[in-house]
Formats: sequence, C-alpha cells, structure tokens
Amino acid sequence: MRARETTATITETPAVTDDLPWIEDGGKVTPRDARELSRLFLDRLQTLEEGTHEYQYARNTLIEMNLSLVRFAARRFRNRGGGDMEDVIQVGTIGLIKAIDRFDLTREVEFTSFAIPYIVGEIKRFFRDTTWAVHVPRRLQELRVSLAKSKDTLAAELGRTPTVAELAAHLDLTDDEIIEGLVAANGYVAGSIDTAGSDDETDSTPTYADTMGDIDPALELFEDLHTLGPLLQELDDRERAIIEMRFGQEMTQAEIGRELHVSQMHVSRLLTSILTRLRIGLLPG
Repeated sequence: MRARETTATITETPAVTDDLPWIEDGGKVTPRDARELSRLFLDRLQTLEEGTHEYQYARNTLIEMNLSLVRFAARRFRNRGGGDMEDVIQVGTIGLIKAIDRFDLTREVEFTSFAIPYIVGEIKRFFRDTTWAVHVPRRLQELRVSLAKSKDTLAAELGRTPTVAELAAHLDLTDDEIIEGLVAANGYVAGSIDTAGSDDETDSTPTYADTMGDIDPALELFEDLHTLGPLLQELDDRERAIIEMRFGQEMTQAEIGRELHVSQMHVSRLLTSILTRLRIGLLPG
C-alpha cells in the first residue's frame, strides 16, 4: 500500500521529508490507514534529529493520527465522576505522547498495543491525584476551601486553632453547617493504605493494605472478550475455525494448513486478514 493513496487527507503538497507524505489533517486519517502510516512515521522519527522542523512534523502527525486511541481509552472512564471528559482526553493525550517518544519498532509490537497502557495509566493517575476520596456535594467542596482560609486567618489572630463557634461566626454560618463542612473535608485527602490497622503500631501490625484484595487481572480480559464476542459472530465458519485452532488449540500455522489442506503462507494471509478486521472493529471508527 502506498501511503499517498490511503486517504484524501494526504495531499500532493511537497513532503516535509523525502520519504514522508504530507498529511494536512492527521485527525481525518482512518484508523486502518493510521496504523499503516504510524509504522512509517515511527520508523522515520527515530532517525530524525530532535528539535528540527521535520522531527516536529513527524511527531505531531503521529499524535493527530492516533488521537482515536485516546478517545477509545477515555470511553472506559465516561461514567466515572471527578473529571470532565475533555480533561480526561487531554490527560490521555499526554500518555499517547509518552508512548510515541518511547516506542521501539524493534520490539515487534503493534503501536496500538504499546500505547493503550500508557494512555490508560495517565488517565488513572489523573483520577487518583485530582478526585475526592468519597463523593462530596459541590457546596461542601466549596465550604472546605472557605473553612481552610478562615482557620488560617483566625489561627493567626487568636494564636490557636479556632473553635467551631468562632468559625461559624466568622463565616456567618450555623455550628451544624461548620461541623458538616469539617466532616466532609475529611474526604478530600484519603488516608494512606500503609497506615497501621490498629493502635498497636508494631512491626507486625497489619496495615490497611494488607487487608485489601487485589484487582482481578481477569476483569479487563473479560471486558475485552465481551467486546470481541459480537465481532467473532460476524466471521464465517471457516474463519472462526481458524481463530479457534490458532488461539484456542494453540496450533501452529503449519498444523492449521494441514488441517485445512492449504499452504502455511495461505494460513498466514488468512490470519492477518481476520485479525485486521477484528482490530478495526475494536477501535473506534
């Protein structure tokens, strides 16, 4: 496949480098073409000098072409509170940039498989660092800020920590409202899971982390398989049989060829075609 013929967004404008096509709008490149072009741009990026106009063009185009990966990853967090989706996408883009800068073609790994963990990791870090430990109404979140300022002001004037009544008088609120705000403020910063689980803080005392269960690694696998199920149903009987033999029975391509009475090369082409269709179905169009 010639890169200049993959999509209308690749124009006849003179190329920035001799071996890279000019792409006017990387965001309009289809996911299928983006995968093919990404390999070309990633390979060239490793030989370009950082800071040059050619390097920036290759890097920025890679980011634009693969923003669909960020949107795909961000959809997993759409029902999670504490962050606007636009912020989540921006944070995920940081993960994409890190993946581009650290990707090595010699690893023989698809860039999409390499980039998704970086993107998801950056988004999870965003939620970990910016959200409250528990859900707190916005009025109480705003009250926490007012309480913090008032406590500092009164502590400086009184030379001690102010009482609830003094805070209530300063903010023109009731004692109950101040107490509610102070309790809610405890949800802003979660306690460390390394804190001892009892008052007996000896070396043998178990921490809260010791009592927590681990995340089941099979959960994400289940999610992926659940998404893949309908796509597998769209394959014909022969294609599903090939997938079952290759990944279910772990047969080699040569063994599959003997089973189907075709050459190993033909099996390889069939597998490539099937897996490409499945990947396109999994990624947003």
